[in-house]
Amino acid sequence: MFALLVLFMIYPFSNNKLLKNKFTLGKLFFCLISAWAISYIAINHVELWTQTSGITTYQTIIGFIVLFLVLESTRRVTGWALPIISICFLIYSYFGNLFPGLLQHKGYSLVEIIRYQAMGLEGIFGVALGVASTFVFLFIFYAAVLQVSGGGEIFIDLAKGLVGKVRGGPAKIAILASCMFGSISGSAVANVAGTGAFTIPLMKRTGYSARFAGAVEAVASSGGQLMPPIMGSAAFLIAEVLQIPFWEVAIAAFVPAILYYAAVFFMVDLEAAKNGIRGLSSSEIPSKRETLAKGWHLLLSPLVLVYLLLFLQWSPMKSAFFAILVTVLSTFINPKNRLTLKKIVECMRIGSIGAIETTAACACVGIVVGVIMQTGMGFKLSSVLVSVADGNLLLLLLLTMIVSLILGMGLPTVAAYLVLGVMVAPTLISIGVNPLAAHLFIFYFGIISAITPPVALASLVAAGISGDKPFGTSLVSLRLGLSAFILPFMFVYGPTLLLQGEVIDIVVSIVTALIGIYALSIGLQRYFIRNLNIVESFLFAGVSLLLIHPGFITDLIGIVILMILFSIVKLTKKKSAENKVIEKIEA
Repeated sequence: MFALLVLFMIYPFSNNKLLKNKFTLGKLFFCLISAWAISYIAINHVELWTQTSGITTYQTIIGFIVLFLVLESTRRVTGWALPIISICFLIYSYFGNLFPGLLQHKGYSLVEIIRYQAMGLEGIFGVALGVASTFVFLFIFYAAVLQVSGGGEIFIDLAKGLVGKVRGGPAKIAILASCMFGSISGSAVANVAGTGAFTIPLMKRTGYSARFAGAVEAVASSGGQLMPPIMGSAAFLIAEVLQIPFWEVAIAAFVPAILYYAAVFFMVDLEAAKNGIRGLSSSEIPSKRETLAKGWHLLLSPLVLVYLLLFLQWSPMKSAFFAILVTVLSTFINPKNRLTLKKIVECMRIGSIGAIETTAACACVGIVVGVIMQTGMGFKLSSVLVSVADGNLLLLLLLTMIVSLILGMGLPTVAAYLVLGVMVAPTLISIGVNPLAAHLFIFYFGIISAITPPVALASLVAAGISGDKPFGTSLVSLRLGLSAFILPFMFVYGPTLLLQGEVIDIVVSIVTALIGIYALSIGLQRYFIRNLNIVESFLFAGVSLLLIHPGFITDLIGIVILMILFSIVKLTKKKSAENKVIEKIEA
């Protein structure tokens, strides 16, 4: 009810920005019916969730209004994608008897659908909304407190001090800053808007094209949701669904997240080398010592959060609460960061508005989950995918990837994972895939949809800042993030990348995966100490697949071929340089 009241007051019915800050009768109407409908359910929840008889006409009307409010509120904050998906699922629930084959079910009446969706614990008021109101809200508020207190600025200054001077420094600043801030903010779009406003103009000023600068920020910001400890808050959902401790999820996700950022780092470095882009001058680089001196206290709360979650294994809610408390107390160390009453109100404002999108989306996803549970669609989809794949794991993974990308487009991380976790993950688990690997697989592709055309929300925001066309930026983002499309396949086939197995096997897998990703980056960028022709590029990309695929034989063959390719490129470059010298002498 709180989310709906705030949402309908600040988000207009249409995109007319002039109406956004004006009080209208329409806003009053939606606020009143929201308060009336949700209050009725809150007051009578025990009776509603324990009654065995059918619901009354009055309760049916209340339930219908709640369904409408959820769909309309989600449309206002996330657009049409998720509401349309939910409506399609509701239509399927009603007309199930008309569908062919495995998709057919008996069909449910409007009263049955409304009771299940709005008056029970399986639909709107299910797991999704429960997580949004507990884990997710606290971490969104924590990110707001850290942002207002100056934590985001410290992350950027640290990134500038660490990698600002090296080749292609500004792009590497974007990667490092987005990684640090994105792991806490939990939103690719918010991360692009927060760090991109600084990093994109900096990249353009030092020689990167507007398109490439926007793409780097979009890919780096999306990856923040893969990086522990928070992982867009979805890590807590994965732990909840699998009934395992959160620290197991965070530890398993760590290496794939590092490999993701290594891939982006390699691509950016090769782009800088190819175009002769240098780093920042010494005068533009803040002193690391001075940065830490003025902002070390703002780094305490992320460290405390990691310690509480991973080492003491406290609950996410309790850990988030104390992380917020540590952040507030630490701001009193430096008067410039001190949270005044005005800043505290600003934290509350940013945190509340930030939670609205997730709350509305989770409520709407609850409708999808409710239909899947009520109709048994999840089991039927699993059967269809397994039947089409015919026991071929690679084909099943490719089909799962496509479904995950489509369903993940335009949805917040938590919402995307919830839809996919219920519909797709059981399919992978049913044929023997490690449960944690299966859930991380669909989680990754739900996130990567933020840089996948045609929706590509992160690329869209980055293009707005860089001044380039959105579709062009999203295509370059897709190329930069291509390694991210391969990573999930890597840890499904080789769980050692999830830190499961013998130590020596884990180390070998990580090293060969890094080499393979570097080879793939060379192939995609068509550059290694010199420009490569199309044949050489294909050879590097092909060898990368041998190294990325787990296995001693494939790794050995890949390394040998890669060494030969490196030698050929170096020799031909040396010969080319010698020929140029001879030509100059002869001239």
